[in-house]
Amino acid sequence: MRGVTLVEQVATVLILATLTCVAAPSLAGLVRRNRTQAAQMDMMEALGYARGEAVLRRTRVLFCPTRDRLRCSNSNRWESGWLVGIDRNRDNQPDGPPLRVGEGYTQLVIRSSRARRHVTFLPDGSAGGSNLTLILCPPGRAQTALGVVVANSGRPRGSRPTARQAVDCAAAR
Repeated sequence: MRGVTLVEQVATVLILATLTCVAAPSLAGLVRRNRTQAAQMDMMEALGYARGEAVLRRTRVLFCPTRDRLRCSNSNRWESGWLVGIDRNRDNQPDGPPLRVGEGYTQLVIRSSRARRHVTFLPDGSAGGSNLTLILCPPGRAQTALGVVVANSGRPRGSRPTARQAVDCAAAR
């Protein structure tokens, strides 16, 4: 008779359990980094879309954080989501329904500086005012923080935050 003994089966299960315990922390870190990178790319794509719409429509277009998916919030917290909207009357709120709305990021902290809470793209594609920097990180994980910077020219780019920005992001609640 051929087969597998109980001892062989238990040994196999123990080896698999050990390998799983060793690999799980690495896999969790990989998932966190991937989630942060995906949110960074999502933000950069949305910024590019907003800039393109400003040029295409020859009007001011906002990119701002939102909590209700209809209006810009007056906060520097972006993890609840964002929106892109036309702002012809310059009140820093969309004039009608948003052109695009981004979902929230449930397991990330996303902050902009307190001084710059939104971006307004002008008809020439520029974003007047100071640079906007968004810092993205999983709570308590400064080492995996990423950034998105919008220059006055309107061009968004990915970045690595400074050590101080990363630590502040990771400590935010």
